[in-house]
Amino acid sequence: MRLSSRSTAPKVSTARRNPAGTGTTPGPILGRMDGDTHDRIILEGMVFHGRHGVLPAERELGQPFVVDVELRLDLRPAGLSDELAKTVDYGEVHRLAKQVVEGEPAGLTETVAERIANATLEEHPIVEIVRVKVKKPNVRLGDTVLEGSAVEILRRRP
Repeated sequence: MRLSSRSTAPKVSTARRNPAGTGTTPGPILGRMDGDTHDRIILEGMVFHGRHGVLPAERELGQPFVVDVELRLDLRPAGLSDELAKTVDYGEVHRLAKQVVEGEPAGLTETVAERIANATLEEHPIVEIVRVKVKKPNVRLGDTVLEGSAVEILRRRP
């Protein structure tokens, strides 16, 4: 069996955008393909008490909500400089998620996720994409108790 010398792997440009936004700098693309960054900051398993839901008991008693947030942004400037000002302080993202979940009640988990995504994009302009997952653990449906139900959304900066 003879192997072809032609590669079927996708070609990747070796030019990358200059941080100043002008021209290109030679070298491999490490964090970007097709215009999206592959660098991520991930916050998982943030648990807050909220009063969201369509049932009166959900509004009165409240329940735990588990939130995951993934931010996609170019982490190279922070990684090279070791400066917090060149990235997103994930303590601030935690604060936003907590403020939304523990704040004004919403009927739908989708609304909670949307509020977190919108607040994150609004307060952190260097974030290109945000993924938010909001889970309600131990959900009762009739005579069945689920491990949980969740909503996950992905929002891109316009």
